[in-house]
Amino acid sequence: MTSPESSAEKTPRRVQTGSPWEESIGFARAVAAGDLVIVSGTMPLADRGVLEGEGDPYEQTHAAFGHALDALKEFGLGVESVIRTRMYLTHARDVDEAGRAHKEIFDAVRPAATLVVVSGFVDSRVLVEVELEAFRGARAS
Repeated sequence: MTSPESSAEKTPRRVQTGSPWEESIGFARAVAAGDLVIVSGTMPLADRGVLEGEGDPYEQTHAAFGHALDALKEFGLGVESVIRTRMYLTHARDVDEAGRAHKEIFDAVRPAATLVVVSGFVDSRVLVEVELEAFRGARAS
C-alpha cells in the first residue's frame, strides 16, 4: 500500500523579493511549510520603495494584494489558493474602499478575512498593509 504524495516540501521554502526591509529586518516575503504558504505583511510599494496609490486606500489595497499574490506565484499558486486575508488600515474611514478592493479580488474565493485599524506604519504615507495565507495541498476532485 502506498501513501498519497503531498504537493508540499518536507522543509520550509522561503521567497525573497529583494525588498530592503527583508534584508534590514531579516524576514522572507513568503514561507511555504507543509500545505500552507504564508505571505508576510505587504505594503503598496513598488520597486525601490515607490508608493503606489498615494492617498487612495482603494488603489493601495489593490497594489498591496497584487504584490502579495505575486509572492504566491513563486509557489505556482494564485488567488484561488488563498484561504485567509488580513488587512491593516490606518483609518476606519477607509474600510469601505479597502473592502471594495478586497471583494473585487477575492469575491469568487471568499477566504476568511480580518480587518484591523492600526495607529500607523513605518512609512506614514501607507494607508494599507495586507497579509495572505494560501493552501497548496491536494485539490478535491
